[in-house]
Amino acid sequence: MVPLQWCLLWLLFPLGSWTQKFPTRDEELFQMQIRDKAFFHDSSVIPDGAEISSYLFRDTPKRYFFVVEEDNTPLSVTVTPCDAPLEWQLSLQELPEEASGESSGEPEPLEQQRQQITNEEGTALFSYKGNDVETFVASSSPSGLYQLELLSTEKDTHFKVYATTTPESDQPYPELPYDPRVDVTSLGRTTVTLAWKPSPTASLLRQPIQYCVVVNREHNFKSLCAAEAKLSVDDAFMSAPKPGLDFSPFDFAHFGFPSESAGKERGFLTKPPLKVGRHVYPRPKADIQKICIGNKNIFTVSDLKPDTQYYFDVFVANSLSNMSTAYVGTFARTKEEAQQKTVELKDGKVTDVFVKRKGAKFLRFAPVSSHQKVTFFVHSCLDAVQIQVRRDGKLLLSQNVEGIRQFQLRGKPKAKYLLRLKGNKKGASVLKILATTRPSKQSFPSLPEDTRIKAFDKLRTCSSATVAWLGTQERNKFCIYKKEVDDNYSDDQKKREQNQCLGPDTRRKSEKVLCKYFHSQNLQKAVTTETIKGLQPGKAYLLDVYVIGHGGHSVRYQSKVVKTRKFC
Repeated sequence: MVPLQWCLLWLLFPLGSWTQKFPTRDEELFQMQIRDKAFFHDSSVIPDGAEISSYLFRDTPKRYFFVVEEDNTPLSVTVTPCDAPLEWQLSLQELPEEASGESSGEPEPLEQQRQQITNEEGTALFSYKGNDVETFVASSSPSGLYQLELLSTEKDTHFKVYATTTPESDQPYPELPYDPRVDVTSLGRTTVTLAWKPSPTASLLRQPIQYCVVVNREHNFKSLCAAEAKLSVDDAFMSAPKPGLDFSPFDFAHFGFPSESAGKERGFLTKPPLKVGRHVYPRPKADIQKICIGNKNIFTVSDLKPDTQYYFDVFVANSLSNMSTAYVGTFARTKEEAQQKTVELKDGKVTDVFVKRKGAKFLRFAPVSSHQKVTFFVHSCLDAVQIQVRRDGKLLLSQNVEGIRQFQLRGKPKAKYLLRLKGNKKGASVLKILATTRPSKQSFPSLPEDTRIKAFDKLRTCSSATVAWLGTQERNKFCIYKKEVDDNYSDDQKKREQNQCLGPDTRRKSEKVLCKYFHSQNLQKAVTTETIKGLQPGKAYLLDVYVIGHGGHSVRYQSKVVKTRKFC
């Protein structure tokens, strides 16, 4: 049986005496060579000085070949596992005697070439098993056919291979500093600041580089392609090919040859323009993020979870070749959430509460006497706030509150109530909270379901405006205020000023129109109107109505902008 590598050799030397080290770096010549598909048929040829990306099916070995023509040739082969450990071995088979037929230039028949090949097994030069980026380096290598065999026993996976006969001049991978560690310089509850020494590639070799930071909660990564594979299938370097088919030798992107249109504009994070092979359904993204930050060597990772361990990796990448090198990663646990101070609520007394954006606040209510019912009045002055109430550790309610809400719960002897207020993502929240075991003596005024102010357009004049609002069955005091605003006063401006907890005491005396009492047992008739006089023609006014409860606490209705007529 003729060994597989010799079968490759027949195809590599169809003209008998014609040989070379690797496929040439001359792109025009390389294109000319691959026009003969037989040259590449059933062979995986490693180009000289270009990193290739490929795919392994589990338990299915893949072989790559290259020829070194001359003795004493420097050689470097680097294999980068992505997503799974690899087993790989590099071996050497000496070349046969050159074919005869010297002056004629005619190739010998295939059978005659086959007779020249011996059945000697190749010499193993290097082997490795693991997920580290490993390199075989030899300053002086003999001529012969070199075979690189790779195997993944864990799962289907990606990998990268780089081979060169000029390792000293190539320097394809960015260099690491003498101290390649990533240091944690600052640690908070939701932030971690990282720093590392700069790569000599930028300062000494003047090559363009950029750093990428990878953050996850599982482990450190040995290579950037391993981190990319973890992000998702779409973010990996290429999809799985169909079984039994290799990558097209005409796809220069996979062979490491950039096209003329790509050139220097091909960025570090650019995805391959062509995806080969079978469709792979994307899997959900893991809890991992990648941030590329240019050439800065200090970076603060934010939006982390408190009291959580994270792993941090830094990769330096050559912006032109897209090849990267990993620093020695680190890990750190963010600080614990600060212990929340619990605010004590007093029976029947209104308490002002401020909650930070996306923050939380805890309040405790412990009635001093036995009780049958407990009533909580919550007035959210701005946007909606989530409230949870627990009695002796048991969750009783969890709701979003906007405006004024009342919650009545069944009491229990010696019970203690814990309230948790959670702010929203838009901004800070302001609330007023009242807890009482005697709801008849509440400080909050009752409100109708609709707290809008209606303006009657047909009743507008050059100096007055008529408005109406709803009341309740309980007798309350209502005060109306006006303020002149610009014509372009928008709903957004009105919303920013819509702190319903600000009472009439914050308004100027000149803005007050009047105060009056009203109510109606028939809710259909609980409507009052008012004509505001003394306005200027063609001016816009912001109108506010405040309802004031028996305990003095006030609530503002939704503001309304009206404009007087310009001509009457």
